[in-house]
Amino acid sequence: MTTINPSLSVHVFITGVSSGIGRALAEALLTAGHKVSGVARRRHLLKEMEKHWPDFLGISADITDAEAMASAVKTAETRFGPVDQAILNAGVYEQQVDLNIDPAIFRQQMDINYMGQVHALAALLPGMEQRHHGHIVIMASVAGWRGLPLAASYAPTKAASIALAESLRFFCHQKGIKMQVACPGFVKTEATAKNTFAMPMLMTAQDAAKALIKGMQSQRFLISFPFRFQLMMKLLRLMPYRWYFWLTGRMTGYRQ
Repeated sequence: MTTINPSLSVHVFITGVSSGIGRALAEALLTAGHKVSGVARRRHLLKEMEKHWPDFLGISADITDAEAMASAVKTAETRFGPVDQAILNAGVYEQQVDLNIDPAIFRQQMDINYMGQVHALAALLPGMEQRHHGHIVIMASVAGWRGLPLAASYAPTKAASIALAESLRFFCHQKGIKMQVACPGFVKTEATAKNTFAMPMLMTAQDAAKALIKGMQSQRFLISFPFRFQLMMKLLRLMPYRWYFWLTGRMTGYRQ
């Protein structure tokens, strides 16, 4: 099973690479001497990265389009050879602030955050299975562990990503493919910039990338950080509903 080795150059495929954790990951991996194929919609940002990094290939593609993702993987492998590792990071976040449900917003987040990962997996896994070699990281969030205020349209997409990684891990393990799921806490990105509430233990994208790469070098299935925040969320996850709703309400200001 593939694991990032600082002394060995590998081909890493990353979605959502133009900003936030995705860009920080790409820059850290390129600095370490790896080849990176990055998918994003903002072509001008990809071009900027290509000018700065000779071993970076920017691919402008819509992850909600299965054919576009299949083409992106083919383009990446034509340039750098078979994908050794893939970090399925692309995602969007919209707050649900009241009981006015807009199905289009819920659908958009599921299409990007979850189905985008499914489309990438459909393109990547057959080759990895044939080679009996590969490493997949599915980006989820601690928001997928339990329902949180403001996250009604976002949290279900992350819960789906966690279940996807858990379910596929059985088959991946049999085929020599390393499967991990990443559940970060609050990270300073374009998405979290819209939050008006206090975000405990907020990390920079660069620190999140370092933590993720460190987790990828381990044999753990779950990569979660920062430590104290994910420990607090794990405790909340285990609480009975009555305690959970009361404590989360007090912590967030949405009291019962």
